Amino acid sequence: MNTEKLKTLANTIINYSLKLKENERVQVSFTEEATPLVEELIKEAKKVGVVMSLNLYNPRLNARLAEGNTMARLEHLKKIREFDVNNFEAFIQIRGSFNDYEAKNVPQEMNKKLGAMTSELDDIRINERRWVLLNYPTYLDAHKAKMTTEDFNEFAFDVMTVDYRKMSEDIKPLKDLMERTDKVRIVSPGTDITFSIKGMPAIPCCGEMNIPDGEIYTAPIKTSVNGTITYNTPSPYQGNVYNKVSLTFENGKIVKATCNEDNDKLNEIFDTDEGSRYIGEFALGFNPKILYPMGDILYDEKILGSLHFTPGKCYADCDNGNKSAIHWDMVLIQREDFGGGEIYFDDILIRKDGKFIPEELKALNYEDQ
Repeated sequence: MNTEKLKTLANTIINYSLKLKENERVQVSFTEEATPLVEELIKEAKKVGVVMSLNLYNPRLNARLAEGNTMARLEHLKKIREFDVNNFEAFIQIRGSFNDYEAKNVPQEMNKKLGAMTSELDDIRINERRWVLLNYPTYLDAHKAKMTTEDFNEFAFDVMTVDYRKMSEDIKPLKDLMERTDKVRIVSPGTDITFSIKGMPAIPCCGEMNIPDGEIYTAPIKTSVNGTITYNTPSPYQGNVYNKVSLTFENGKIVKATCNEDNDKLNEIFDTDEGSRYIGEFALGFNPKILYPMGDILYDEKILGSLHFTPGKCYADCDNGNKSAIHWDMVLIQREDFGGGEIYFDDILIRKDGKFIPEELKALNYEDQ
């Protein structure tokens, strides 16, 4: 365990990401593995005078509880979320990886009902409160990444403590360009898709919410998406993992969805509600330390040379009008070692094989530095 990196990460979360001030209230939800980081967070919070509350949870036991969900329990969970958004200015959620299939037996109908019941509260928490979400490294992460536990721990803390302040400067020209762009075209093996982002804001993500971080997102005009996209990383969701998901769009709507596994189950997710067949987010990833997928979206969506194209709910700060109970980040890597690909803004090549082409964007090609 690298104590200095733990201290750096805790300092980043309290003072840079959340910018907490004296007497502000923050809730820390965490798994037992993350105790060393929580201890450092407590030390930083004391320096600032933050009012901190701790919530230890167990994902496996939570899944067992959810298998027996009743309407009475859903109402109780709604009241808890209501209390949280009314009593905390900020949230730190530190997850620990667990079996992706742990929630496989949770009734999907109850998941849908809970999503509908808490949608407004979730919007408040996401859009009106400050928050940080991170995954504390575990041996299961190391297994997914095909690394030793020790090597993965070193990797994880390197990834989480990159220079986010520098990244926030490097990204400014890309933000300006995206906000001047109308038509986007993405081409890769199994992918040729077009859409408009005209008039939509571009939101940089440089360590202020997700850790690790390193992306910029916007949203397509809801009905502008046409063509097919094929994702080349695993897509875990609601207790299953889907590979080689391919989505075909007509006038913004997913009209065909296939994968290597269960197409019926896949389409059941996209039938959650009307918004689940439309796109709520388009983002480019560029964390210099994350190169390969490991089936954890918090890492995978930040992969250098990647993009994610997300069915479901849009964010309030980039509102294309799409509302849904789902938000499913799905990742396509366009580096040469993953088959390559191009991104065009208004018919001008902006990124090829994961590397930015315009001179003003080359600072984001971190592997060249």
